[in-house]
Amino acid sequence: MDNKPSENKALVNEHGLSFYIESESVRMLFDCSSGSSAIYNAHKLGIDLAKLDLVVISHSHYDHAAGYRDLEEASLAPGKLFIGSGFFDKKYAFDGAKYIDLSCGFDSSFVSGKDVVIVDGKTEVAKGIYAISGYERRSSFETIPDRFLKLTPDGFVKDDFSDEICLALEMDEGIVMICGCSHPGILNMARRVHGLFDKPLISIYGGTHLNEAGEERLSATIDEMKEMGLRVAGLCHCSGDRAEEVCSLKDLSGCHLAVGDTLFL
Repeated sequence: MDNKPSENKALVNEHGLSFYIESESVRMLFDCSSGSSAIYNAHKLGIDLAKLDLVVISHSHYDHAAGYRDLEEASLAPGKLFIGSGFFDKKYAFDGAKYIDLSCGFDSSFVSGKDVVIVDGKTEVAKGIYAISGYERRSSFETIPDRFLKLTPDGFVKDDFSDEICLALEMDEGIVMICGCSHPGILNMARRVHGLFDKPLISIYGGTHLNEAGEERLSATIDEMKEMGLRVAGLCHCSGDRAEEVCSLKDLSGCHLAVGDTLFL
């Protein structure tokens, strides 16, 4: 699932993100999008979600997590769920006049019968596939917009997205990174992943939240990721058209991932 439609007109799109990942050892979802449309698309693509082994959710914003409720209510959610610390905090956006609930739409009681794993650092979810958390905020220009808040017992505070996690797929030639929205900063996250493995970071796929980034930030971000070994960028969801254009200008092989697209790694 992605915001943009597919050339396959049998599929539907919505504001959300979901990757189906299959390897020799696992069938899994990374993010569940915002509703039941991801289930619809899987059916149209011949993907049997009843065979899922596990689900990883990048963070608890509705466009990545709310579809998990639909998966569970369709009796398709597997027994194992990986989430970040603070996933069940209530999340909002404030537009200056009102608070908009951005949360996943369920609390911890909804998954009480599941094997829920809170990702701490580098957590193996399947052979050669790791969920990563704990990003050092080093880039001064990678700031989280003030509109993103979470509700605590002491009231509203700025959301630091401590719950955000990504995937690192360990390949022979290097690391493939799959990200949901990259609220902590895609460069901060890439540094973390690159530092955990003694291999180049060869490709990144998913949402990078560069849609509001200026030219200087875009250029600096891509230049540093190229130094880490980046060769391919498959951007979508919250990345923005300009980020894709800059990748091309920087001689990266790139594309926009849309609904139904398939990668063979």
